[in-house]
Amino acid sequence: MSKSSYAAIGLVNPKSPTNVGGIMRAVGCYSADAVFYTGKRYELAASNGSAQYNTDTKLASQSIAKTKVESLVDAVPDEVKIVCVDLVEGAVPLPDFQHPEKALYIFGPEDGTISQQIVNRADAVVYVPTIGCMNLAASVNVLLYDRLAKSTSIASDELIRRSRDTNNRVRVKPAADKHSIKKPR
Repeated sequence: MSKSSYAAIGLVNPKSPTNVGGIMRAVGCYSADAVFYTGKRYELAASNGSAQYNTDTKLASQSIAKTKVESLVDAVPDEVKIVCVDLVEGAVPLPDFQHPEKALYIFGPEDGTISQQIVNRADAVVYVPTIGCMNLAASVNVLLYDRLAKSTSIASDELIRRSRDTNNRVRVKPAADKHSIKKPR
C-alpha cells in the first residue's frame, strides 16, 4: 500500500441494503478506499429485489470495492489502524479523536454492537456523541466527514461545481460591504 492516506469502512453483519447503499454513497462522497463486511444478512436482504432501494445514487459501488470477508481485522495490512466506532463505554468522543493516516473504521450492525473480541484488537474506539443511536449510514457519513474536516481541507468553489447536483447553479451574491449586513434585533 503506497498511498499515504487510506480509509476503509468495516461493517459487522449489516442487515439493510438501504444502509449499505447509503454507506457506498458516503464512501464515494468522502473518497474512502473500500468497504468490507461480514455475515450473511446483507446478501440475503439484497437478493430480494423488492427489499432493495437505490440509495447509492452516485454509483460509488461501481468504482469502490465492497468485499465480503470472514474477519474485518484481518482484511487490511498491518500498517492500517483498526478504529471501532460504536456507543461503547470508555470510548473517545469523535470530536476529541485524531484520525490515523491509514484506518479501517469498524461499525456494528444496525441491531447490535461490535464484539468484545474486535474491540479488544482495536487501536482506538470512538463514539459519536448523540442522544440515542444514529442510523448506520448516518454514522458512517459523520465519521468520514469528521476525518475530512480534520485533514487538509479540499474546500473550494471548484469542489462545489464538481460535487453538486446538475440542477443546482445557485451562487452566493457578493456583498458590497459584508459588514453592512444588519442583524435582527
